[in-house]
Amino acid sequence: MLASSARAQGSDGDPVAIPGLRQFDLAPRTGGPPWRIFLRRPAGQPPASGWPVLYLLDANAVMGIAVDALRVQAGYPAGTGIRDAVLVGIGYPTEEAYDSVRRSWDYSPPPGRSFPPHRPGGPEVRTGGADHFLRFIEDELKPFVAARAPIDSARQSIFGHSFGGLFVLHALFARPRAFSTWIAMSPSIYWEDAALLASERRYAALTAEQRGTPRLLMGAGEYEARLAPFQEAAPDAARRLEALQRGRHIEHAREMGARLAALGLTTVVEEFPGETHMSLLPPAVNRAIRFALGPEAG
Repeated sequence: MLASSARAQGSDGDPVAIPGLRQFDLAPRTGGPPWRIFLRRPAGQPPASGWPVLYLLDANAVMGIAVDALRVQAGYPAGTGIRDAVLVGIGYPTEEAYDSVRRSWDYSPPPGRSFPPHRPGGPEVRTGGADHFLRFIEDELKPFVAARAPIDSARQSIFGHSFGGLFVLHALFARPRAFSTWIAMSPSIYWEDAALLASERRYAALTAEQRGTPRLLMGAGEYEARLAPFQEAAPDAARRLEALQRGRHIEHAREMGARLAALGLTTVVEEFPGETHMSLLPPAVNRAIRFALGPEAG
């Protein structure tokens, strides 16, 4: 026993895998760097129509949360109402939670612009690539997933947070039938002088048949409208408050939600008590699972 204890204390331990999760580095056919695709397939027989599927942006940051949240809830459907599903995470070949340079391009609507590097000697930051990214999802990633799991094409959902939420809304307005359920948490609607609103106006001009019947969930944290108590005495409190007032995440979401509801969309906007822009992420992922795969999804 003593020898075993000594070996354990002197070891770094073994890597831990998330059960059922696989990853692939998938480059676009047109060339360029790959995305890291995380795929979680349920065990057992799929429904006759195929599995529902939930796509998640910023997968390096959220995939572990999503897999375990679904695993523990789908295993007890009588107590949760959650159905099992395929999870597809779209991330980047990095061990970091985010690739801030690439996500700035992928998630932001055109026309975009260029910004100085985030750090000295780093790459230039460009925005405006959301249409390119959406084409990759529709034309390459969805067939890649369908070749590896039976998918119910009528029950596909997508989740994004912050810039990811901005992309989700742009994609909804550009290709409203790409997904049946859309989840945009803390969406950066204000970004680049609210350029997203031009996409919204084009969407509103479509016929009801063209708009389809999407379900949309938006939300933000309580402390995205004001400073959290632990931030009030911080040296940068004034700068943080200015950023919150510029972003207006929950206000913009409520205003857009009202406009879209008037068009006949099923639109839900929620505020998450006690959460900041970043602490919102774990409960937002769990809420996305319930909205996309729970009782209210039908």
